[in-house]
Amino acid sequence: MDLEQKDPQSPVGDEDATADVDLSWLTVDDGEHVLWASTPHKSSLVPALVVGIPLSFVLIGIPILLSAYLSYTNTNYVVTTRGLYRKRGIVSRDVKQIGFDKVQNISYTQTAVGAQLGYGTVEISTAGSSGVELRFRNIPTPADIQELISREIERREDSRHEDDAADEDVLDAILAELQAIRQTLADSSHPAAAANNADVGSTDQADTTDSSVSPEHTDQ
Repeated sequence: MDLEQKDPQSPVGDEDATADVDLSWLTVDDGEHVLWASTPHKSSLVPALVVGIPLSFVLIGIPILLSAYLSYTNTNYVVTTRGLYRKRGIVSRDVKQIGFDKVQNISYTQTAVGAQLGYGTVEISTAGSSGVELRFRNIPTPADIQELISREIERREDSRHEDDAADEDVLDAILAELQAIRQTLADSSHPAAAANNADVGSTDQADTTDSSVSPEHTDQ
């Protein structure tokens, strides 16, 4: 299992990205490795700070600030070579995974504040679902992450087409070999048939000769 990341917080070079992501919760298959991982962008805390700090003087803002901070530190988003992961939860963990083969549509949205501060939300829909199945909320550079996911899906589709073409080539080779074997067997059976026909002809000729002995020779 390979958990090596490519610049884990910011695969696209966002200097405002958060600190390294703790991926101890993530279990990947053999040959699967992490392409990108992040928590929500730290600037996404700004709305909670704007609301929570003034209200903290009357204690109402403290839960707002605490909830926003815990959500920020306990939410992870991951893109691997095989799919998408979202982990959230403080006391308990809620992990959701979607394989690339199920992804049908990818889009992203940004608020006015998010566009200015460089964060947004990537939305993933799957085949058979009635709406958005998974959201990467308030992540850095959402357009780049959307492109990363799309590129990985295309790579997998191209690889699958190449595998299908290789399988067809193998089947064609097997069929050609079977046809060659069949032709060889057919060719090898022709001399035997000819020999059998020759033997039958010789026997018939001998029988004809015996039955055609002259009467005079018989009387003698």
